[in-house]
Amino acid sequence: MSSLSKSLLLFMLNCFDANLTLLWVRTGVATEGNALMARLLDMGNAPFLGTKLLVGAFAGYVLYRSSHLLLARRGMKLVLGIYGALMLVHVATGFSALGWQIPETALAYLFYLPNAFLSLIF
Repeated sequence: MSSLSKSLLLFMLNCFDANLTLLWVRTGVATEGNALMARLLDMGNAPFLGTKLLVGAFAGYVLYRSSHLLLARRGMKLVLGIYGALMLVHVATGFSALGWQIPETALAYLFYLPNAFLSLIF
């Protein structure tokens, strides 16, 4: 995948995250975990979306323009991985909002799994 495609994917995931966050917060299903973004949400949807999309666009642009650097390529992989995991959290939140608790339990199990492996080793 080209660096431009990765940057566009990053921006799209950022946009999905912003819209799903608005949906979950405005319907009372979840709260915003980031204190700065929570204050922007208190000011309204437009300041939240504007800031979120500007930051996402800036990050995508900087990582795209710096894609010749190893650090930027690794950073892009890291950020895309984090956003991928965040999309799984959004899916689990949606299922929980609809009354289906299995994804929440499965995610809790997956997040506990590394601790279980470490406890076996140490």
